[in-house]
Amino acid sequence: MNAGFADIEQMARQARAAAGIVGVLHTELKNACLLDVARRIEAEAASLKQVNDADVAAARAAGLPDAKLRRLTLSDAALQQMADGLRLIAALDDPVGRVVKEYSVPSGLRVRKVRSPLGVILMIYEARPNVTVDAFALCFKAGNACLLKGGREAARSNQALCELVRAALGAHGVTADAVQLLTTSDREQIRHLLTLDQYIDLVIPRGGTELIRFVHEHSHIPTVQHFQGVCHIFVDASAELEPAVEICATAKSSAPAACNAVETVLVHEAVAPQFVPALVDRYRRDNVEVRGDVTACRLAPQVRPAAEDDWGREFLDLIVALKVVPDLEAAIRHIQTYGSNHTEAILTRDAANAQAFVERVQSSCTLVNASTRFNDGFQLGLGAEIGISTSRIHAYGPMGLEELTTQRFVVHGSGQTR
Repeated sequence: MNAGFADIEQMARQARAAAGIVGVLHTELKNACLLDVARRIEAEAASLKQVNDADVAAARAAGLPDAKLRRLTLSDAALQQMADGLRLIAALDDPVGRVVKEYSVPSGLRVRKVRSPLGVILMIYEARPNVTVDAFALCFKAGNACLLKGGREAARSNQALCELVRAALGAHGVTADAVQLLTTSDREQIRHLLTLDQYIDLVIPRGGTELIRFVHEHSHIPTVQHFQGVCHIFVDASAELEPAVEICATAKSSAPAACNAVETVLVHEAVAPQFVPALVDRYRRDNVEVRGDVTACRLAPQVRPAAEDDWGREFLDLIVALKVVPDLEAAIRHIQTYGSNHTEAILTRDAANAQAFVERVQSSCTLVNASTRFNDGFQLGLGAEIGISTSRIHAYGPMGLEELTTQRFVVHGSGQTR
């Protein structure tokens, strides 16, 4: 075994040992650690931004696209949201030990289903240094240790944040091995890491399609993932058009590189003559490029004709696809054909259409009269999220505290035999 493999295995063993400690920490101590990390982020904001500036400059010089640069940047607002997320997680109920169900069976046994930690979670992610803190906080509050493998483009930022977290843990007498940052970029070492199922209980990859496929193909460890965020908004015939323009516009322009940004807008033909020109004009003012079908191009000449691969495409940029459809049925068929089970929304005043959409569009989050951008752990009250799962097992949608625990049986008897 080469030195790199040995180092990785040592870190995994340390994480397994730390998981046994973190899994039984009192809620008050876990919360105190999280609040301390929040204070340290605010106190060190200037130095964290300076370190992050070096990552962003190197990434820009290396020619990384704007979408990744936006994800990489730690602004004042991003740092504050990180601290706010930690405080929100600290304020949430601790899921560890929560009794989900309790009952007795004919033998007299008292049976409880109880939430317990998963153990060791490996997080592999790209570009987003905020994930370093978000992943730690959720794993830690849920009683898990975590191994963090961030992208090399965020190496300085990830290291600074991880050191800050480990210092806070040490200050409260908690093992710093509860969070460990893997710095290797060697594919063979990462492939080896994905075989260590004797130490690691769950892998969560968060990044581009290439990363997700690599983990999916090589992991011996259970994996929760999403490949793409191809999100749709359907503007129904009964939609209130002025608010609909605002929802569709900001669902793209507010964070074009986010996985919950809208990528395709579908418009009912009954309102298309009025709605499409208004929406395209708004997109023009927001510097959003619109690629549309034949009808959309006819209704708004500044729309570029869409190519076939623009349907079902995650642009991750100020680009959106626009299609006019004859009815709700056609909108649902389009989503079922091109969607990625991430996030879809319907804008409508028709309760029956809203219900039909929710029932038939089985994405991880389906919204009525709201932006796709709300499929986010922070916005849905989970605190920071560790990712949005489009795998329909264990967790589906934003993964918060409960999704980082499992359920086990605790049984009390009075001498029963079988």
